[in-house]
Amino acid sequence: MGMDTKDGLGLLGTLETRLKARLVPLVPKSVETYHLTLSTIAWSALLVLFAYLALQNIQWLWGASAMIALQYLTDLLDGEVGRVRNTGLVRWGFYMDHFLDYIFLCAIIIGYAILLPPEHYIELLLILALVAGFMVNSFLRFGATNTFKIAYLGFGPTEIRLVFIVINTLIIIFGRTYMAFALPYVLAVMFLGLIVVVYRTHKTVWELDMKKK
Repeated sequence: MGMDTKDGLGLLGTLETRLKARLVPLVPKSVETYHLTLSTIAWSALLVLFAYLALQNIQWLWGASAMIALQYLTDLLDGEVGRVRNTGLVRWGFYMDHFLDYIFLCAIIIGYAILLPPEHYIELLLILALVAGFMVNSFLRFGATNTFKIAYLGFGPTEIRLVFIVINTLIIIFGRTYMAFALPYVLAVMFLGLIVVVYRTHKTVWELDMKKK
């Protein structure tokens, strides 16, 4: 299997495939695949800016959600545009795409750290560590199986972005207090999910080894 081989669909995977097929032909010829990939840097910086502005007016959080949506679109299209146009940037795309996904994740956590009181920083740091754990598991699984699994338990990058947009919407409507209250429960769910994912991955890799024994 090639470097860009991906396995697993999220809950919205089918709709996402249809959306990608419709949007790729609309991307202007002047916009290259690497432009789409590198745009995550801009979305990350703007997301942090909107979170800072939301300290004075929570409505600015809509801007942060817009950055999540824009990053989703450019992340959705960059690889497909590269394949359709045969740019040849397979390894560069794999590396930069996933590295910048991590940068964008950090920007989201930094945004929430700006909005929440300092006593919640540890919880946000733990959330970052757990999400990074899912990412590390994907890369290690890829090294062991040559298949890059992008969705677990029905949740992939698309569903996670949607969750963040929902969280932002709830903060705008109900205030930051409810988010602070929910953090321990989010941590518990993520921790249990990571345990399940690691167990399934370990089982898959173990069985592959036993087949070659």
